[in-house]
Amino acid sequence: MVTAIEIPELTEEEQRDRLHLERRVERAFFEAGKALAELRDRRLYRSTHSTFEEYCKDRFGFERRHPYRLIEAAGVVDNLIKMCPIWTQNEIEDDPPTVHSDQVQILPTSEGQVRPMTKLEPQQQQEVWQTAVQEAGGKVPTGRIVKDVVQHVMERTKVPNTYQIGEVCQIVVKDNPELRGKGGCWAIVSAVNDFSCSVRMWNGEYGVGLQHLKSYDYLPADCEQMQVICDGVTAHRR
Repeated sequence: MVTAIEIPELTEEEQRDRLHLERRVERAFFEAGKALAELRDRRLYRSTHSTFEEYCKDRFGFERRHPYRLIEAAGVVDNLIKMCPIWTQNEIEDDPPTVHSDQVQILPTSEGQVRPMTKLEPQQQQEVWQTAVQEAGGKVPTGRIVKDVVQHVMERTKVPNTYQIGEVCQIVVKDNPELRGKGGCWAIVSAVNDFSCSVRMWNGEYGVGLQHLKSYDYLPADCEQMQVICDGVTAHRR
């Protein structure tokens, strides 16, 4: 004979606690990205490590690119939060809403959902996210859905990437918060992608959209000299 076990329903307080804890889990990557950005920008690792990458690997077990992905993702979420004007900033920081309702904003719950949008302009990020939420039936979209929407936007606004590895460029901040304080600084292209470049700067490596780069049009010999200077700065910081 099987004895039936009655499972009590959640009380209103328990339901509120569950929702609050679920939101904390969902925003973990966002909080991590914000914290990593501050650790990097203030160089709070300098007493134990010579570079931010070494610090992240030793302290958190992060591979070279992962902390930058979290930082970039946090920047996108910050931008998406701005789409919803009905909360004050304090309310958002206390408990970012992710409940599916006509009166709240649906926000990403993982870095993978945000990654395809990191190289887009803020307005494009908002457009992509809204479209992806619609395609997901009003729920948090998967990374695959977001990636497909991004691809459609890129095809519509495609600009050929003519930059070359080793080329010296100027950083153009525009409205990208991740590049704040780096406007006019030089950077050396280390990898060329379809719609962005990886660049080396004095304090690390960054992924930068084409709209945030402007070539100095240096001769090859000048580019090589800048590479030597960059290597010297990096070695000095260590």
